[in-house]
Amino acid sequence: MAYLIGAIPFSVLIGKIFYDKDVRKFGSGNAGATNTMRVLGNRAGSIVLLLDIAKGMTAVALTHSFRNILMSEEKIILYQLSLGLFAAIGHIYPIYLRFKGGKGVATLFGVVIAVFPITALFCMLVFLIVFFITRYVSLSSIAASIFFAIRVLFVLDYYSLFINIFSLLLPILIIYTHRTNIRRLIKGKENKFYFEKKEEEKL
Repeated sequence: MAYLIGAIPFSVLIGKIFYDKDVRKFGSGNAGATNTMRVLGNRAGSIVLLLDIAKGMTAVALTHSFRNILMSEEKIILYQLSLGLFAAIGHIYPIYLRFKGGKGVATLFGVVIAVFPITALFCMLVFLIVFFITRYVSLSSIAASIFFAIRVLFVLDYYSLFINIFSLLLPILIIYTHRTNIRRLIKGKENKFYFEKKEEEKL
């Protein structure tokens, strides 16, 4: 269920229903919030961003299915992270779009909000600082994911090996989905992002 929730392609649905456009055929060709903003405008992109975040939070909420089972706090967190990871995989490899989706940042951020709300605030702060300095969404996402791993490993200091492994998996996954962006960053060809109002905004 977590995978199927994560796989819901809100960017494509909103583009086709309200704008008669497939966002995958424009801009970077990515089915995510950033490309939606570039192609359809800030309003549509913001709605997609919120919905993609909600996918991660909803997947984590499935943990309530285990409410009648006695578990330790760390085991509950482990289940939450597992469900969130499946949601992120669904977003990146959605069955509805022949396994070609977005990069998973917003959905994973929704997972972090649901499981580690204070850490999520710090991650958002790191993202915003890097973004307003560089205007690179990709670099900001990578920086925030690395900060997440550092905070979980060295500040929150969980004893669970699996939680610590997840904290490392998150930046690895983000780096992997941004591998083409990293190549462009190295070559100085990565596109910077600026908020621009699109004339065709309808939502």
